[in-house]
Amino acid sequence: MSERILVLNCGSSSIKFALFDAAGTPLPRRPEWSGKINGIGSGEASLDESDRPSQPLELDAVQPYHDALRCIRTRVLARLGDARLAAVAHRVVHGGSKYSQPVRVDAAVLDDLHHYIPLAPLHQPFALEAIGTLLRERPDIPQVACFDTAFHHTLPEVEKLLPLPWDAWQRGLRRYGFHGLSYEYLSIALRERLGDRARGRTICAHLGSGASLCAMQDLRSVATTMGFSALDGLMMGTRCGSLDPGALLYLMQIEKLGVDEVAALLYHDSGLLGVSGISPDPRVLFPREATDERARLALALYVRRIVRETGALVATLGGLDLLAFTAGIGEHNAEVRSRVCRELGWLGVELDAAANADGAAVISTRASRVLVVVEPTNEEWIAARSAAQMGS
Repeated sequence: MSERILVLNCGSSSIKFALFDAAGTPLPRRPEWSGKINGIGSGEASLDESDRPSQPLELDAVQPYHDALRCIRTRVLARLGDARLAAVAHRVVHGGSKYSQPVRVDAAVLDDLHHYIPLAPLHQPFALEAIGTLLRERPDIPQVACFDTAFHHTLPEVEKLLPLPWDAWQRGLRRYGFHGLSYEYLSIALRERLGDRARGRTICAHLGSGASLCAMQDLRSVATTMGFSALDGLMMGTRCGSLDPGALLYLMQIEKLGVDEVAALLYHDSGLLGVSGISPDPRVLFPREATDERARLALALYVRRIVRETGALVATLGGLDLLAFTAGIGEHNAEVRSRVCRELGWLGVELDAAANADGAAVISTRASRVLVVVEPTNEEWIAARSAAQMGS
């Protein structure tokens, strides 16, 4: 009987899913079927599948997330036919300092992972809800948790430390880093494409609704912009990135914002959306910047933060040989890439404008001292591969 591996990537208002043929050796990079449920909890949910047009989806008003999972299960069972579901692999954002490798999830592991919800409140609860639902309803199907923090376990201790009292370190307050499944994929794909050229001083820019940079040496993480939480580092669509802690004290002590209000501000009302007042999406803001000063400032700050954090990572690496753009904005927004690379000209970055506009794999000129590439990420394949390697 043929076997499939299902990958679930659960966010607060969406669930991505992908089905891989487990019989392939090696495991195929592309799923045989995939999709996404958007708008969970909004009253305007939709179901997108790789082989069908998008369609509206009516979800239970009381338990929309549970209903979305039920919908995916129904669609998966219909898609499987006579095949068997060998495993379900989940992207789990936070594994703390304990989980540095994918793990088979049972009730004890699931209970343990709930302790990391405060560290990733936008993502952790929803992945764990999906795991818990399947554990109750289909305990016969192996489930594998794949952690976004795991790739960064190679960070040197000096990078993990926060300049807080030592007992904070002992309680688990440290830099963890995120987007690890994406960076793990790039560590494989760049080596395959570029060989030893990828083993030098590399910076990967994962630019999506969430965004971070990762500095790699020999394709291992040695520094990254996200730290204790997914709020750190770059300015993002709705998240602030690095922020003076004094500003938070001011908001709470002087403006009397409560903890929940501050959390909502930092996670949902900041970044490109907060500064522009228009949208978290650069594609919406670029046409407005000539006539809207806030849109212009939002984009200028967005690019400035990428350039500034890149400079810090270059200093850590002692130079730069390779810059790789990935994720939704990094892969598809030529204007963002152009502006970032222009500001990095002092490093010897020289962009090929035509190649960049075409979204070519290599977008730097032959004369550029830094090789600049675009590499589509593939977090789902990394998760499916992990489940397959565990023999699930």
